[in-house]
Amino acid sequence: MSRAARPQRVPLWRDRSFGTYWIAQSLSAAGDAFAYLAVPLLVLQATGSVAQMGLLTAVAGAASVVAGIFGGVLVDRYDRRTLMIVADLARLVLYALVPLAWLAGPQVWLLFVVLPICEAAGMLFQVAAVTAVRNLVDSDRLTEANGRLQATFAAAAVLGPLLAGVVSTRFGPAVAIAVNAASFALSAAGLRLVRLRGVPAADVVPLPRERPLAEFLAGARFLWRQPVLRALTVLLSVFIFLTYGFTDVLIYHVTHDLGGTEGTVGAVLGLAALGTVAGALLVAPLRRRRGFGATWIGAHAVCGFAVAGAGMATTVPAVIALTAVYLCCLSVGGICSMSLRQEITPDHLLGRVTSAFWSTHYALGPAGAAILTWTAGRYGVAAVAFVAGAGCLLVAVGGLFTPICRAGGQTHLSPPAVPVGQAG
Repeated sequence: MSRAARPQRVPLWRDRSFGTYWIAQSLSAAGDAFAYLAVPLLVLQATGSVAQMGLLTAVAGAASVVAGIFGGVLVDRYDRRTLMIVADLARLVLYALVPLAWLAGPQVWLLFVVLPICEAAGMLFQVAAVTAVRNLVDSDRLTEANGRLQATFAAAAVLGPLLAGVVSTRFGPAVAIAVNAASFALSAAGLRLVRLRGVPAADVVPLPRERPLAEFLAGARFLWRQPVLRALTVLLSVFIFLTYGFTDVLIYHVTHDLGGTEGTVGAVLGLAALGTVAGALLVAPLRRRRGFGATWIGAHAVCGFAVAGAGMATTVPAVIALTAVYLCCLSVGGICSMSLRQEITPDHLLGRVTSAFWSTHYALGPAGAAILTWTAGRYGVAAVAFVAGAGCLLVAVGGLFTPICRAGGQTHLSPPAVPVGQAG
């Protein structure tokens, strides 16, 4: 077909539906950046304990993993946009309770109630959000769309911690959480304007009603039968175990070891988030030139060096630079694996495959966060970061001996056959 005869597609930034979705999610991400900093600071301010920070992260993470078992089933059965709006409104109400309760003094117990529920709602939202991109753009533009979304989220995450640090210093972390609550109202309002594409009739697969666990296992079976996804799930389980508590440890390192203030922590996380922006912009050209395997393995290898270096750094600028490198490579690896799942998973299974993938590789995260923060408080951040970084490097080396290493572009990968009786 001649170039003149090819249909002209609207650039993503001019696609109205994608653009509205993009803005709504960016607003939500900006608010999330406040909680990302404010919740650990609130616990540290009330208890002075990095172990308590890690315990809260672990409890919330466990709730997220459990929610993932059912989230994919809901996403594959019900309207994805509606589920995202419901999850936003639930988090709006719950997060708003925190600053109200804090008016009577520190209520750390409330965080152990609110945060797990919010994380569960967040898991449902994220599963729906990932699958919704499939209904917004064509398959060959998924990596580009994911990169643009993640770049904007990261840009919001640059300003979010900086502003959260200022707000937390002047008004307290509870007020920063109130800003996060308000962001969910804006996100829900934006999502009401989004219209997702329907699935072509030829691709619709009738789903028989089964128990939620049986339907979740359909996604797990798909993961297990696809060699690259199976290897990714196993290796990322180890990686998440090693890094799930990294933010808590980083905050403790800056405040306890380097004498930083809440504003310093906000500056560290905000400036380091520029690395996520860079990773999101680099991932599409990197994957086109180097292929999936080399890009994913290389990104996780560099993550290992950055984690070890950030924990042993003795100055704030060095922590910022190394954390930015870590977040850059984390962004590259994450977008690569997310785009791969979207490309090769049938639409009627995408929600369950996404939730099975996340639930499985995040399953060890809560335990990892509790162990990482406890050992950091007992043995020091430098030693713990060195061990975690070495483990991340071993994850990358492990990828060299799996089908990940041989995975190239989309054309080299195909979904496993899904027996008709197991389609649901």
